[in-house]
Amino acid sequence: MSFENWLLFCSIAFVATITPGPAILLVTSHSLSQGPLRAVATIMGNISGLFCMSLGSVLGLSTLILYSTTAFTVVKIVGALYLIYLGVRLWRQGFRFDGKARAEGRKTPLLGLYAQGLMVSLTNPKAIAFTTALFPQFIDTGAPLAGQFAILVSTFMAFSFACLLGYGVVSVRAKNSSTGLGVGRWMGKAFGSAFIGSGLLLAFSSQR
Repeated sequence: MSFENWLLFCSIAFVATITPGPAILLVTSHSLSQGPLRAVATIMGNISGLFCMSLGSVLGLSTLILYSTTAFTVVKIVGALYLIYLGVRLWRQGFRFDGKARAEGRKTPLLGLYAQGLMVSLTNPKAIAFTTALFPQFIDTGAPLAGQFAILVSTFMAFSFACLLGYGVVSVRAKNSSTGLGVGRWMGKAFGSAFIGSGLLLAFSSQR
């Protein structure tokens, strides 16, 4: 892979990872409720899903899912229902920023945060479509596959990690600057609505 092609890949990966979507919503909400350090577990779950999808795109598995009506529909519906579930829960509970809430937040298993990040990543057919279309464009079939795959995937995961962490940190700083009463409830409804909206959009998205 040439350096110019890698730079082109970096530019595409940056735009893709910084564009708001379900993963950014999830990491931001976890950063607000659990803290940005604990939200790293969510980020690791998300980029683990990206790794699986990237590997699948190289091996052709993502193409099979993308062009199989049944598989695409199952992934889409599961992902949509999960996003709607997260949205309803946030809408009802909101965010609590007091000391008691932070103490309760520490009881949330890191594995649970990781699993949520992984779930949102693997059940997003748009992400599957993106990796399926992106990675083969930068793979030279005449050169060893493992090295190219390692470069592309590590670059994509690094951009994703940095962008998700950035969104999480910025959201916490914005929360810290908001001292009005009812901010947590208002933010919960805003994020809940965004999750529900994302789920509905995903549910009614087309395969092509």
